[in-house]
Amino acid sequence: MHKKWIGLFVCAFFLLALSACGEKSQQDVTDALDAKVQEMAGYKSDAKMTLNTGKDAQVYDVEIWHSKPMYYRVNLKNTKKDQSQMILRNDEGVFVLTPALNKSFRFQSDWPQNSSQAYLYESLVQDIVKDEKASFKSTNKHYIFETKTNYQNSTMLPKQEITLNKSDLAPVSVKIMDTDNKVLIKVDFSKVKFDSKFDKGAFDTKRNMTSAKIDIPTLAQQKSFSVLYPKDVPKGTKLSKEKKIETENGERVVLMYKGEKPFTLVQEKAQVAKTATSTVTAGEPFDLGFTVGALTDKSLSWTYNGVDFMLASDQLTPDELSTVARSVQSQMGK
Repeated sequence: MHKKWIGLFVCAFFLLALSACGEKSQQDVTDALDAKVQEMAGYKSDAKMTLNTGKDAQVYDVEIWHSKPMYYRVNLKNTKKDQSQMILRNDEGVFVLTPALNKSFRFQSDWPQNSSQAYLYESLVQDIVKDEKASFKSTNKHYIFETKTNYQNSTMLPKQEITLNKSDLAPVSVKIMDTDNKVLIKVDFSKVKFDSKFDKGAFDTKRNMTSAKIDIPTLAQQKSFSVLYPKDVPKGTKLSKEKKIETENGERVVLMYKGEKPFTLVQEKAQVAKTATSTVTAGEPFDLGFTVGALTDKSLSWTYNGVDFMLASDQLTPDELSTVARSVQSQMGK
């Protein structure tokens, strides 16, 4: 009997040792992720993105298509509002489509290579591979990494927690945190299919605009809008002047802030194009979470809820521009 228990103990010990030997290290998983991205032809994925940057949480459905080497189609749709945008990258460039306005904006940009993208698999893998100080843990079903980010406003959102399936290394969730470890953006993936097939016109700009307009009706032309004021402004900066200007398209409101970091915020009704229009836009596509805007060295512009916003300053950094812009959006729930 005694020998039997010893034998069982020895067997159990070796089974534990074998299972430990089979557990992959952080470097093993990192290398496997890098290899997967190199070998895959592309993918399709569906996700739900939750933003906790305003008064009320906003939830977006995100559909992502990627075909190597450079084709992208990211469709973002607010689940409660007729607010939809699509980011396309094809042979002609990078486009942001706003079907409710019948407009597309073309950027001369390296997007998405120029910064982290929470809903793009290869971007998440790149953040893991590049961060030599990334933390790692393994659970029964998942690998979990915590890495620094490379977002356009990375001082506001410095780190992220990336959870991957052990079975196929597919993304499960991404949590993007501020400096106080508060989760401001969360992406939950519901479906990921690697090496998906795409038809010839899958990334065509005109075709995608046409299909998006069927899903999202054109906005009714608004007669008026409520003026919004930023909640977060740089210390020592205050509203000094508010001007209302009548234009042929309606009212334009100009808010001028003075102080150590002065800026101007312009708001006016967004105009719905009678026929589909495409405009070349300076700067880079900038993901504000609730919408995709355009960022230049001295300005940030975006459209939301039928209103065009343009924030301009010689003194604000890109991080500060995005902070002010997000705090304007946070007033919309009130």
